[in-house]
Amino acid sequence: MPTPEMSLPEAPRPRVLVTGGTGFIGSHTTVLLLAAGYDVLIVDNLSNSTADVVGAIETVAGRRPDFVCGDVRDGALLARLFARSAIAAVFHFAGLKSVAESLVSPLDYYANNVGGVIVLCREMAEAGLHTLVFSSSATVYGDSDTLPLTESSPLDPAQPYGRSKLMIETLLGDLAATDSRWRIASLRYFNPAGAHESGALGERPRGIPNNLMPYLCQVASGERPELIVHGNDYPTPDGTGIRDYIHVMDLAQGHLAALDYLNTHSGFVAINLGTGRGSSVLDLVHAFERVIGRTLPRRIGPRRSGDIAACWAAVDRARELLGWQSERGLDAICRDAWRWTSTGRRPQP
Repeated sequence: MPTPEMSLPEAPRPRVLVTGGTGFIGSHTTVLLLAAGYDVLIVDNLSNSTADVVGAIETVAGRRPDFVCGDVRDGALLARLFARSAIAAVFHFAGLKSVAESLVSPLDYYANNVGGVIVLCREMAEAGLHTLVFSSSATVYGDSDTLPLTESSPLDPAQPYGRSKLMIETLLGDLAATDSRWRIASLRYFNPAGAHESGALGERPRGIPNNLMPYLCQVASGERPELIVHGNDYPTPDGTGIRDYIHVMDLAQGHLAALDYLNTHSGFVAINLGTGRGSSVLDLVHAFERVIGRTLPRRIGPRRSGDIAACWAAVDRARELLGWQSERGLDAICRDAWRWTSTGRRPQP
C-alpha cells in the first residue's frame, strides 16, 4: 500500500483530434475537452480562422492544445499524426459553411466537405480508429412545413452546403452499416451564436459575416453602418425568418455528451442540437438591443437565396440519448457575444 508521502504516477490523459479546432465551434469545444481532462490535437488550415486562437484557448482553459497547420484532405499528414500518438476519438469540424457561398461555388463545397470526410475516414480506419463526432447541420432538412424538426423529418436540403452535409451523413451511415467497429454521432446544429463567458474567445469570421449575431456585433461596434434584415415578408408572425439560436457553449457541451454516448454505443446516429424554441430575426435583434442598451440602425433588404422561413429543433433524442439539453437563452447569447466583441476580440491580421 502506498504511504501518504508517496505519489502514484498520473494516468495518461486520453487524446483526441479536433479538425477545424481554431474555428468558432471547434475552439469552444476544445476548451471543454481540455477542462474535462483530454489532451487535444488541433488540425486546421486556417482558411477561416487565425493561429492566435490557440493562445486564446489556453487563456480560457488553462492548458494549451497541440496545433498543426494542415488540411484534413492531406491523407499523408493525417497518417503521420495517427502514427505519432494514440488518438481515442476524432471531432470533425473542418469544412466550408456558408450557404450563400455554396450557391456560387458548389464544387468547392463538395470537394472540401465530402472529400475531406472520405480522406479522414480512410486514415482513421488505417489507424484502427473508429470513433467520430461529426459536425452536421440542420440545413439537411430543407424547408419543412412541419415543425419542430425531428431526426426523422424529411431530408431535402435547399442548397449545396446542406447537400454536402447530407452526402456525408449518408456516407457515414453506410460506413457504420458495413463495419460494426465504427461509432459515429452526426450532430445536426441549428444556429450557434454567443461566445465564451470570459470574453476571451468568440466568433471571428473573415470578411462580411454570414450569420446574424456577428453582424449585429459589428454594427454595434461601429465596424458596419447598419444591419440589413434579409426579408420581412416570410409567413411568420413578424415577417422575418425564425431560427433556433443555440449558445455555442451549450453546443460544445453537446459534443462531450456525444463522445460519452459513443463510448458505450456503436453504429451511426444523427442527433439534433438546438434549444427546441424558434426565435425570429427581430426577436434576436431586440434581445441584443436590450443587452447593449441602445437601438441599432437597420433596414430591410431582399431575401437571400437559399434561406427558408422557419426552422427549429425537436430535442427529445438529445435528451434521451445524451442526457443533454441547452441551458442558455437569447439574453445570454447576446450578452456573451457583446462581451467578446467589446472587450476580448482582436482585429484580424
